Order: sequence, then C-alpha cells, then structure tokens
Amino acid sequence: MHNLWIETESRLLTGDSALRVYSSRLLGCDKSLVLHGGGNTSVKIIEKNAFGEDEELLYVKGSGWDLEKIEEAGFSPVRLDYVRRLAQLPSLPDPQMVNELVTHMTRASAPVPSVEAILHAILPYKYVDHTHADAVIAITNTLRGESRIQEIYGDLVVVIPYVMPGFDLARLCAERFPAEAGAHTIGMVLLNHGIFSFGETAKESYERMIKLVGRAEDYLKRSEAWDICWPDVARPLKNVSLDLARLRREISDIAGFPVILARHADTKSLAFAARSDVATISQQGPATPDHVIRTKRVPMLGRDVKDYAKEYGEYFSIHEPLATERKTMLDAAPRIALDPELGMCTIGRTAKDAAVVAEIYSHTMEIILQATALGGYRALPAKDIFDVEYWDLEQAKLRKSGNPAIFAGEVALVTGAASGIGKACVDALLSRGAAVVGLDINPKISTLHKRADFRGILCDVTSEEQLKHALEKAGDAFGGLDMLILNAGIFPGGCHIDALKTEDWQRVMQVNLDANLVLLRECHPLLKLAPRGGRVVVIGSKNVPAPGPGAAAYSVSKAALTQLMRVAALEWGGDGIRINSLHPNAVFDTGIWTEEVLASRARHYGLSVEEYTKNNVLRTEVTSRDVAELAAEMCGPLFAKTTAAQVPVDGGNDRVI
Repeated sequence: MHNLWIETESRLLTGDSALRVYSSRLLGCDKSLVLHGGGNTSVKIIEKNAFGEDEELLYVKGSGWDLEKIEEAGFSPVRLDYVRRLAQLPSLPDPQMVNELVTHMTRASAPVPSVEAILHAILPYKYVDHTHADAVIAITNTLRGESRIQEIYGDLVVVIPYVMPGFDLARLCAERFPAEAGAHTIGMVLLNHGIFSFGETAKESYERMIKLVGRAEDYLKRSEAWDICWPDVARPLKNVSLDLARLRREISDIAGFPVILARHADTKSLAFAARSDVATISQQGPATPDHVIRTKRVPMLGRDVKDYAKEYGEYFSIHEPLATERKTMLDAAPRIALDPELGMCTIGRTAKDAAVVAEIYSHTMEIILQATALGGYRALPAKDIFDVEYWDLEQAKLRKSGNPAIFAGEVALVTGAASGIGKACVDALLSRGAAVVGLDINPKISTLHKRADFRGILCDVTSEEQLKHALEKAGDAFGGLDMLILNAGIFPGGCHIDALKTEDWQRVMQVNLDANLVLLRECHPLLKLAPRGGRVVVIGSKNVPAPGPGAAAYSVSKAALTQLMRVAALEWGGDGIRINSLHPNAVFDTGIWTEEVLASRARHYGLSVEEYTKNNVLRTEVTSRDVAELAAEMCGPLFAKTTAAQVPVDGGNDRVI
C-alpha cells in the first residue's frame, strides 16, 4: 500500500474542503481501495448560516460521484446536529432517512447525500474515510474473518458485524463504537463490507487508511495468500463470435431487453474460469454488498440449474434455456458468465456498465483466491445478497432511471466509419445509445472516439481475412451484432466506358460490391441472433435510379449492391432481419468527394461548384449528418415493418422524380 500524499501539493490547497477533495481523490485513484463510485468520505466544517450563526455541517460524498474525480460540488452539506439526532431514533426506513438528509441540506443543488451519512456523522472525528479495500475484504470473507481482523489490528480498530448499509448500520455503530473505541482507535472494520479511518486532518485520516490497509496486505503476505499464480491457459483456436452472440441472445431474452456482452480472455480471466473448483468458489456471492448491484450473480456456463435451485431456491426463479446447454437465471439477468473457453464475459445495459462489472470482478477474482488461500472464501449469505439487491433504495433508483436510449444494449457495425457519412452514422448511433464498431482503412479510425461504447478497427474491407478478424474483435468487445451499416465505398474520377481500365473497374467492384457480399454473409448468423431482430442499411446512391455518364463502375456497383440488398431482404425476412437502402446524392462532405472530383463533376454539368452543391429540387445542401440520421432511424422502431425499401436523400432530383 503506497502513500500518495505529496506535501508540496497539499500545501497549495487552502481550506478543509479543498483538502477533503485532495485526499478523496488519492483514495479514489487506487483501485484496490475504491472501484467505480464505491467508498465515501466526509469532513465536518463550521460555517455561518443566513443569520450569521455558526453551524456545524457534515460534508459527505454525494450519490453519483466517483472519489477519483470528485470535486467540492460532489459533497453534500447536511446539518450535523440533525443528522446525529437521527441516529438516536429506534428505527427509520431508508427512503425516509434519505428524505430527512435531503431536506436538511444547506445547498439545494447538492447531490443526494450518501446513505452512510449518519454513520459518518456519529463518528467523533473531523475527517472520515471509508473504502472497500481488497486486502481487508479478502480477510473478512473467510471462515475466521473476525478473529483474523482482531489479530491484525488489536485495539486499533472497532469491529462491527455485517449489517446492510443504511440506517440500521448507522444505529448499530452509534451504539457500539463509543463503547468499544479506545485511546488507540484509528479505524473501524465493517465485516464483509469495508474499512473506515478517521483523523483531525485530511492527511492524518488518509495516512491511517494506508497504514491499516497495509497491515492487511502484510498479513496476506505472511500467510502466503498475497501473490496469486495465474497459469497460462491454452486459448481455443476457433472463432467464438457465434458462441458469444448466442449467449448474449439468451441473456437478453432473460433480461427482457438487449444487453452488451464483453469477453475478457486475458490470462487472469481464462485461468480463473478454468479452475477445477470455480463452480464452487465463484458461486458464493460478491466480495462486498457495494458490488451486489453492479455484478449480480455469476452463472457458470454449463452448470446444472438444479444447483441454483438448491442454493437460492427461496429467493430466485430458475430458467433453463431451450436452445442451448448453457444455464443461467431468470429473476434478473446475470452480470458475469465464466467459461473455460470464453474466459470472463461481463454483461451490462451499456458498454460502460459491462466495463464497470469487468473491473469489479477482476478484483473479486483476486479477493476470492486470497481468501481461499487463507482457508476458504465465504461471502455474505444468500439472504443478505437478496436484501441488498432488492433494497427499497435500489428499487427506487431503478424506478427513477427513466427510459433507456432507443438503442441501449444494441451493437452496430459501420464500414467506412472514419469520415463522411460513415463517421456521421457512428455519431448518430452512439447518440441513440448503441455500442458501435467502426471499420476503415484510415488509421484515424482507431482514435475516432475514446469511450467504452466504441471500437475503431483498422480494416481493409476488400480482405476477407481482415473482415473476419474484425468481426471477431467486435464479438469480443460487445458480444454480437444488431445493426449493420454498409457505407464503405469509392468513387473514381469521371471516366467514360471506352477509356475505363479493367483494373479500375475491378477495384470499384471489390470495394463497393464484393466486400459487402462478404460482410452480409459473415454477419448473417450474428444478425439472426439480434434480440430485436437484425437490421441492415445499405448506403446506395442516386446513380442507382439515375446513372450519369462517366461513372459506369460506380453506378453499376451501387446498382448491383441494391439488387443484392433486395435478394437478401427476400431471403432473410424469415430470420427477422430487415434490410433497406438509402440513395444519397451530392453529399460533398464525404471522403470520396475530393476537390478534384467535385470540380470535375461540376464542369461536366456546366455548373460552378457552388451551384453544383445545391443542384436539387429543394435547392438545399445535403450533408453526411442528414444521411446518417435517416440511416439510424431506419434501424429504429419507425421502420420496424419496412424491408427492401429504397429511400432517396438528395433534396429531390428531377431525373429520379
């Protein structure tokens, strides 16, 4: 455990709040202490109220803020005297507790205070820090967890048995802490939950946390339970994309909505999933109650559902999928699936959610094996897990979450995605909640977006091998495919048939037609498994209904692609896949319209470039975004009953009309 406090940095900060932010961020940046919104910190400050009177406030981390990036605005100021009085009540339903906290804040714009605000209030220290330190959790989650903690810390900490976070925990601590704390007490351990430290300064509280967690790490080292060996497991050579898509479809059916499924086939994940005892050690529950909502349950693929019925029958319904031997649970979709071939698959409503689950369970795997090395991992009983998952505060949070984005949990693939219409399609799909895979020969595709729900893959679409490899990467990233936007294409300079070279003709056909045939063929089994049915949008051209001279290769390739779309619509309708085409024209902010090509086509029609860009019935400019927004809508519910349609996006063309 490393002390990250830098004295020269802290001296530049003025005021208790600034130091509270500084030390909170130090805790938050250490993932062995805090993961994704977990943990909380507080400081007690005296301020003047509207009457000029001194008033002691508890500034506690607000809901929705992550310690790693928290700012002063992320702390909720609550009147301390009132909060302490709440701890004296014999009982207080948690929703009412939250209401009392919110209605006794001094800043209306502040976030909802942490549900552990009362616990922070009753601890008689200026600064209070709370983390879910991996080392401490590994020790408490063993058969002799409490006695081990007593052995490690002695009178340095007060030990509190597990109680679900909220009022009941605060009430218990209010009773026990004053009676059990002594002159040497610098912290408190909540069994199966986490650890607190406190002090009169931010530095003191922070350094006590580092000291306490360091003791736990040293204990694991002395017990030969610290270093974990992750054997290098042989990776399957076969393409598992279809397996992932089937699994994603099953889980989506159970959830009742599409989900993102991300595969993790790193050494740690494969080694853990391949353990002979994984069916036992992975099924006992999460490391802390803080992880329950984020990770749910961990189904072992291939595990008999009767095991679940025996273990959790009182709390959960059981579902046996019809089309596969993989087993999971019905009551709520699992967040993690372990398989010796696939490794660890994490599931979420969004790619970000799946990534959060992955990071949490990566730490959980280490905690489980460290606890196993100490004699056996033992998490919370099933009933406690159930109580947290169906905590009325969590249910209220779900009710308030509102409707998800239209494509939440769905996956789209866009070709030619680095610029022009393809890039605009990526943006349109992301804005609607989809996870998007973008393919392009331009290296810029790799850095087009830095976010969990986008993967940019460098790919020459004329290479069948590269296309298949790209689909494997897409499967690993998001688990399947729901939408396919066939956009990649080239538009050579104007050339009449009598001067058209064979190699130029073939090159256009390779990019505009042949590559799309391969993609359609390879994507078909994935699109069949799309929870809401597969959707394909082909970016065609005005040249399909109204070809022009000097564009033979381009016009023919787009016409052939449109005919391919029509045949696919006939063949794939029974699979629930709809496929439609857009025919844009005069979209000049795309990669194929270089200044030279634009000038050439304008000269061909005897127009200036300005006249040429608005040479349509509506005298309007058509942009990449215009095409992309309609492409995205064609994947949505408004076009649910439409297939094989050809829709112009051209401002009106007199030759087409």
